[in-house]
Amino acid sequence: MALIITDECINCDVCEPECPNGAISPGEEIYVIDPDLCTECVGHFDEPQCQQVCPVDCIPLDPANKESQEELMDKYHIITAALGN
Repeated sequence: MALIITDECINCDVCEPECPNGAISPGEEIYVIDPDLCTECVGHFDEPQCQQVCPVDCIPLDPANKESQEELMDKYHIITAALGN
């Protein structure tokens, strides 16, 4: 399941550089997460790094993008292969 940034986001800029997949970017009003790039940090870290640094706790799981751990790991392998990591 990918993560999502809610409208409680205060645009503090701390989450974007923490994402190892580059899934977080500035949106029109708040930061957004690209579900095609979000692996919940599976393959990189034990916990989603954006959730760990968010000062207002506005990055929950996105119920519209449910994925198993296996699917997240497969996505991680695809992303890292594409990036040449």
